[in-house]
Amino acid sequence: MEVAEAIPELVPTTRLMEGFTFQRIKTRGAEINVATAGEGPPLLLIHGNPLTLVSWHKVAPSLARDFTVVAIDMRGYGDSSKPDGGEDHSGYSFRAIGEDAFEVMDALGFERFAVAGHDRGARVGFRMALDRPERITRYAALDIVPTHHVLNNITLGWARESYHWFFMAQKAPFPENLLGADLDYYMRYKLNKKGVGLEIFTPEAMAEYIRCATKEQIHAVCEDYRATITVDLDMDTADYGKRKIACPTMVIWGTNSHCGRHFKPVEAWSEWADDLVGLPVPTGHYPAEHRPDLIYAAFYRFFRGEPVT
Repeated sequence: MEVAEAIPELVPTTRLMEGFTFQRIKTRGAEINVATAGEGPPLLLIHGNPLTLVSWHKVAPSLARDFTVVAIDMRGYGDSSKPDGGEDHSGYSFRAIGEDAFEVMDALGFERFAVAGHDRGARVGFRMALDRPERITRYAALDIVPTHHVLNNITLGWARESYHWFFMAQKAPFPENLLGADLDYYMRYKLNKKGVGLEIFTPEAMAEYIRCATKEQIHAVCEDYRATITVDLDMDTADYGKRKIACPTMVIWGTNSHCGRHFKPVEAWSEWADDLVGLPVPTGHYPAEHRPDLIYAAFYRFFRGEPVT
């Protein structure tokens, strides 16, 4: 019987994104903050809301031992530019953000690559894998079910926890003005998920998220959510039942997150991917910061083409 190779331990770090080099790369629609490190097959990491690329700081240095890791701030977030979303908000569609990511990888010389995303970043990865299947080798989604499934299967419990999907999508500047009245309070409230708390975030990461929570970012995030329930949903509806993700796909969800409590993730994802593995983990909505050991182990196995258990 073949014995599985032991998974290396996490790299101990003393600062955010230790060992990474930062640069800004211009795309046709934005200027993207990019962090890179490591050697090996390319792996793109895309963060969620209301985070930045530093949300990968507990796992990215370890991944860089075996992969060329590229982490980006999505347009509108962190230290990336915050372009206008347009009248139809399509400037913040998952397709537009995905195009930024493709152009970043082009600039770095990577034609084909794997992608992992959390929250909003996982929705970007989903759209990238559907739109350009020839470029995505493997795809991992952290703590989401597909947008089309979410918006067609809303329950009272999910709606109470995910109020921001529809609040932030209201016409500008209504949500921007309310949230901008006390951004520090909003960020701490938003990150303080049920049953998990703020202790999972290092003080340095929390300070970074609050630093980046400017009124300009809040407007961009609202544009992101406005796009989700309009142009993004339209794209997914057009693809539903007609296209599926072609590459191997892994979905990881927290058993104590809104994803784990209100959906059946594997069932939801099976509508969009055939080569699918599902992995529940004992975390909330921020698994890479809550249990980096489990996320690193899953990524290490999956992106090397090994079985994930």
